[in-house]
Amino acid sequence: MSDIKRRTFLGGVTAAGVAYGLPLTAEAGTTTAASPPRADLRWLEGGRPDVHAGTTWGVPWPRGTVPKEQTFALTTAAGEAVPVQTWATGYWPDGSLKWTAHAISPDAPAAEQYRLEPGPSAVPAAPVTVVERGQHVVVNTGVIEVTVRTSGPDLIEKITRDGRSTVRRGHLVALRQNADEDDDTGLARREKFVSEVRNVIVEQRGPLRAVLRLDGVHRGARGRDWLPFTIRFYFYAGSDAVRMTHTFVWDGTPDDYLRGLGIRFDVPMQDELYDRHIRFGGEEGGLLREAVRGITGLRRDPGAAVRTAQVAGTRLPDPATWDQRVTRRLPLIPAWSDYSLSQLTADGYSIRKRTKPGHTWVDVDSGQRATGLAYVGGVSGGLAIGLRNFWQLHPTQLDIRGAASDKSEVTVWLWSPDARPMDLRFYHDGLGMDTFPEQLEGLEITYEDYEPGFGTAYGVARTSELTLWALGATPDNATLAAMAKAVQTPPLLAAAPQNLLDAGVFGDWSLVDRSTPKKTQLEDQLDFLFEYYRDQIEQRRWYGFWNYGDVMHTYDTDRHQWRYDIGGYAWDNSELSTDLWLWYAYLRSGRSDIFRVAEAMTRHTGEVDVYHLGQWKDLGTRHNVLHWGCSAKQLRISTAANRRFYYFLTADERVGDLLHELVDSDKTFLALDPLRKIRKEPYVPDRKALSVGLGTDWGSLAAAWLTEWERGGDPIARDKLLGTVQDIGAMKNGFITGGALYNLDTGRFATDGVGVSVSHLSAVFGLVEVCSELVDLLDEPAFEKAWVQYCRLFGATRAEQAAEVGSSWNVGFRQMHSRCTAYAAVQTGNDVLAARAWKEFFDGESGYGPSVPWTKVRLSGPEVLRPVDEAAFVSTNATAQYGLAAIQNLALIGDKL
Repeated sequence: MSDIKRRTFLGGVTAAGVAYGLPLTAEAGTTTAASPPRADLRWLEGGRPDVHAGTTWGVPWPRGTVPKEQTFALTTAAGEAVPVQTWATGYWPDGSLKWTAHAISPDAPAAEQYRLEPGPSAVPAAPVTVVERGQHVVVNTGVIEVTVRTSGPDLIEKITRDGRSTVRRGHLVALRQNADEDDDTGLARREKFVSEVRNVIVEQRGPLRAVLRLDGVHRGARGRDWLPFTIRFYFYAGSDAVRMTHTFVWDGTPDDYLRGLGIRFDVPMQDELYDRHIRFGGEEGGLLREAVRGITGLRRDPGAAVRTAQVAGTRLPDPATWDQRVTRRLPLIPAWSDYSLSQLTADGYSIRKRTKPGHTWVDVDSGQRATGLAYVGGVSGGLAIGLRNFWQLHPTQLDIRGAASDKSEVTVWLWSPDARPMDLRFYHDGLGMDTFPEQLEGLEITYEDYEPGFGTAYGVARTSELTLWALGATPDNATLAAMAKAVQTPPLLAAAPQNLLDAGVFGDWSLVDRSTPKKTQLEDQLDFLFEYYRDQIEQRRWYGFWNYGDVMHTYDTDRHQWRYDIGGYAWDNSELSTDLWLWYAYLRSGRSDIFRVAEAMTRHTGEVDVYHLGQWKDLGTRHNVLHWGCSAKQLRISTAANRRFYYFLTADERVGDLLHELVDSDKTFLALDPLRKIRKEPYVPDRKALSVGLGTDWGSLAAAWLTEWERGGDPIARDKLLGTVQDIGAMKNGFITGGALYNLDTGRFATDGVGVSVSHLSAVFGLVEVCSELVDLLDEPAFEKAWVQYCRLFGATRAEQAAEVGSSWNVGFRQMHSRCTAYAAVQTGNDVLAARAWKEFFDGESGYGPSVPWTKVRLSGPEVLRPVDEAAFVSTNATAQYGLAAIQNLALIGDKL
């Protein structure tokens, strides 16, 4: 194709050659001995963590530079060898490594920076081992031994340390209530469910990292199976910690109200009551430090050494050495057996305690935001456990029961039983919108696409992250504070942005560039938008079990409030690719605050906004007051394009599950017609002739298939991807055709369509990004021509459009699509197109134009509930697409600015 300057692999090697010293003649699938590739790593938050439970991260490699069987060596900046475990997570089409995952244990040599490069890995002194023994799987880290049952109610049977059982009977608990709090019949009844493990899979066996996956359900006393779960336990060599992820899927009915959802462990207690200790993480590194039987503050003083030892959590001197006025009265000092810390909102927690059941609770203290760490045990050891995002995911709770007995029970509540029961009913009665015309009228006023029966939470999920430590003694204050910090912000190693860029992954982006005034202005605007949303999360309290990780869609300038209660203007649910904007912002900057916001969004949008069970499995839900409320169930929301960044950067297994789920998402077109309310002609889904759009629909399918192919998964994904790529290239009008009939059995499109249908939404849900990657990966000239044609004509004049395809359009969103024009400019070497792209961008027709102030004001007083910042011009739709357009335009045609 003479009119296209294709960005071939040679161009990718040129970029990589600067950083990696590769000869420009290297071919795909080959490597060179000269200056092998390497990655420079640092801790995401900078510095070096005081405590971590083991860490896992991902690194990309340029195409053709690293063979798939390659081993890797990790060293500190000072050259000290660090044992590392390595596995492949992604491959280039030529079979060379594209992404690798790596893990180190907490006893690895500490450093602020590391270097990863091909070579033999250092061997751990004591590798983690996994042994399967009948109904048990036993994992030994060299410090603790964890016994996991393969069936039954217990996830963990026991954890031993130095021959002593430190933890027993780890299991899940759920509390169901059959009516909400407003029921005044007095018939509300609670029912307890406990975990029932159905399957255990050993996903990794060491030498540094082992992973167990447990699948099961919660089972009630009456035999009902409820709330399917997936638990993963992560073990690292030389560690006394176990990292845990907890995923459950909601499969309740409208009569089910979740009163509590938790993880429970038994902790054997053998020390004297005065040598038993309770710890709760408070705020800003603070701790609640108490003994089960306290000997400080008494009327009689046991002695300074005794008091000092108890406060420190160390073994007290023999009571025979105390002031005997205390010793002989020890049984008269109450033993506080039960403690609870409840975080029912993002702004408040309270702590209470009691001596035993049947006696009143005593208020201990209260505060704003607890870290979610609890410890119970004694001088001989105990259990510390923490829940990540404890206050962000409220209502949460930490319970300790029976600390004065021979067995204490610790429960981490993901949904606090002290809170109102979880109520997942729809928020209105339908308002008479029973027919499609009535529902379209509703769309015109509240932007909500309502349909009876569609606002159900059946099939949505939530994943929580926990860390537990089986300890040989009560930790000191500094160690506990460091543990709490590690729970809330797990230390993560990250490759430098330059390494990510040089590897040629994730399409068109560039590093932050402030080399000219205009570029500086754009970078400042990008920073403004991210920081505004980051701060709005806090100021507007976008927190809660089902909400945390999402942002609001549109602002109400009259109320000085985001439109949280107005139909389709409330929660964003990834509309116009908010996730992509954040991830590209991270890639180019390496900023930890951007990563953490994007991480929380990935956890949310991939779980809560997507169905994992039921008739709409694999579909996501459009923006709404409730995350599952809208009747538009579409692949554009569940798309793998939003999730693959986090997977490859962290090797997170749960996100890997979500990506794999979508391989067969083409079957969803049999279950639901996304255009059912607006079709002009009769249509009944037929597996051999399914109506599939070439924009949001195929872009989502392609992202899922590409990711599965990269990961070396089901080969059907590769076949479907390459087949449909060729089919689009064979269509007379390519992408401009708008849609085609898809044969589910063959995974191919009919290519005889000659229509013209262009939508403003087609390319703004990941299509731009996935097509850019596919053009670089594949040698498919017809597909490339079709994509460049779409990019070139979208913003062209009507005359230009009609001259080429026989029809024309003017659908708006030109600013958002300026990156398409920029792409066509680069591919064709056309400076006129480059100039047009920047004009489309700066005109701001569909987003932020020249009159935008790029400022915020501080509101306070009676107009608002609390002091907040307001930038009235900001909307999430415009932000996401403006951000992506700016980032990609700078990468493609920044030299023309």
